[in-house]
Amino acid sequence: MAADNAKIAEEVLAAVGGKENITSATHCMTRLRLTLKNKEALDEDAVKNVTGVLGALWSGTQYQVIIGQNVPKVYDALLAKGITGGGAVDENLDADLVKEKLTPAVIGNKILDYLSGSMVQLIPLIMAGGLFRTFAVIFGPTMLNIISADSATYTFFYTTLYEAAFYFLPIYLGYACAKKMGASPVLGLLCGGVLIAPSIISAAADGGSGVISVYGISIAAANYSQTVLPIVLTIPVLYVVEKWMKKHVPDVLSTMFVPFFSMIVILPIEFIVLAPIGNLIGTGIANGLFGLSNLGGVGILIVMAVLGAFWQLFVIAGMHMPIILLAIVQITAVGYDPFVFVSTNCAMAAVWGCAIGAFIRIRNKNEKGMTAGYIVAALLGGVTEPTLFGILLRFRRTMIGMFIGGAIGAVVSGILGVTYYMAGGASNLLVILNYVQGGTKNIVCAIIGMAISCVIAAVVVYFTGFSKDELAKLDEEPADQLEA
Repeated sequence: MAADNAKIAEEVLAAVGGKENITSATHCMTRLRLTLKNKEALDEDAVKNVTGVLGALWSGTQYQVIIGQNVPKVYDALLAKGITGGGAVDENLDADLVKEKLTPAVIGNKILDYLSGSMVQLIPLIMAGGLFRTFAVIFGPTMLNIISADSATYTFFYTTLYEAAFYFLPIYLGYACAKKMGASPVLGLLCGGVLIAPSIISAAADGGSGVISVYGISIAAANYSQTVLPIVLTIPVLYVVEKWMKKHVPDVLSTMFVPFFSMIVILPIEFIVLAPIGNLIGTGIANGLFGLSNLGGVGILIVMAVLGAFWQLFVIAGMHMPIILLAIVQITAVGYDPFVFVSTNCAMAAVWGCAIGAFIRIRNKNEKGMTAGYIVAALLGGVTEPTLFGILLRFRRTMIGMFIGGAIGAVVSGILGVTYYMAGGASNLLVILNYVQGGTKNIVCAIIGMAISCVIAAVVVYFTGFSKDELAKLDEEPADQLEA
C-alpha cells in the first residue's frame, strides 16, 4: 500500500501548529526539517502518531520529522500548502541528533545504528544474490537435477551472479556506509573498490606472501573481498577527512581537489591501519581459540560455545578465515574436525532458527514475505546473509537467539562427540552429508545438535526478539517505507 503523502503533510502540518507556525522547511534523505515560530504550539505526540511518520525529534532549533524515502513527496505536498521551502539538503544530516552524554551504552547504540543503517540498504542486493544460488541448488544436481553441474546456466547462477552480489560487498557497503555517515557516496565506492582492486587481489593470491607498497611503505597484501569490517572502519574516517577538506579547500577548487586530497589521506590509513585490523583480530581469535582447545575437555566446550554463538559475526566482519584455515589443517592431518565446523554449523542452524522465529512472530505481510525468502535462501541455498542483514542487524534483540541457540547446540554437539569430515562441503540442509563418514550415530548426533540450535534460536526470537514498539511500527509501515 503506497503512502498517502498529501495526507501525511496535512496531518503533520496540523500537529506542528499550522503553516503559520512554520518559518521555513527543508528536507534531507529521510527527514522533514522544520523551523518553528512557537514551540508551545507543537503537539509532539500527534506528530509521532501520524501514519507514515517513523519518529520525530529536536536537533538544535530544527524539529525533524522522520518520514523515510518518500520525504521529498511529503515536502512537495507541504509547499503546495503555502509553506516556505529551503529545498533539499544534499548531505545526510540524519546523524545530527540532539547531543547526548557519551556513555558506553550510547556509544554502543550509535555503532550498531551505523552498522545496521548501512547494512539494511543492501538487503535487496543480498537477497537477490542469495536467491541466485538458491535457484541453482534447487534445480542443480544435489536436488532436482534439472541442471547439471557443468552446465553454463548452473555456473551462471551458482557462481557468477552470486559472486557479483557478494564478492564486491566492500564496494556496495562503501556506498551505503558513506550515505549513512554523510560522506560522499562515490568516495565510499572508491574506498571499497581499492580494497579489491585486481592488483591487490593478485598480490594477496601469491601464496599468501604478496606485498603491496603504499607511499613507499610495504605491507602484506590481503584479499578483502566479501569483507565488512575494513570498509566499515574506513568510512567514518573518510567522513571526518572530507569534512575538513571541504572547510579548508577554496570553493573554486573543491570539486577537483576535495576528493583528491581526501583519498590521498584516506588510502594509507585504510591499507596500513584499518583494513589489516580485521585480519589481526581474526588471527588473534583463531590462535586463542585453538590454544584453548588444546586444553581439551571444558576448554574445547568453551571454544565451541564461542564459535556457535559468534561465528556469524566473525564472518560478516571478515575475521573467520584464519579459523577456517586452521580447521582445514586439522582435517588434512587427522581426517576430521571435532569442533570448528561442528560449531559453525550449529551457528548456521541458529540463523535458520532466527529467520523461522521472526517469520512466525512478524505480522506485517510484506516483511513476512521477505522473511520467507530469507528462510528459503538459508535452508536451500546455504546463504545466511539475507537473515543476518535483514533481521539480525535490523532488530538487534534477535541476535540473542542466535547467540544462545548457536552456543547451546555447539556445546551439545561437543558433548555428543560429533565429528565433521569435509572442508568446503554443503552449507544448506545437505550439510548433514558432511558427517556421513562418522557413521549413523555421528549423523544422528549432528542432527540433534543443529536441531537444538535451530529450535532454541526460533523460540528466543519469537518471545524476546522484537519489542512491542518494533512490532507496532512494522504493522503501521507502508510497504514502500520498510527500508527507511
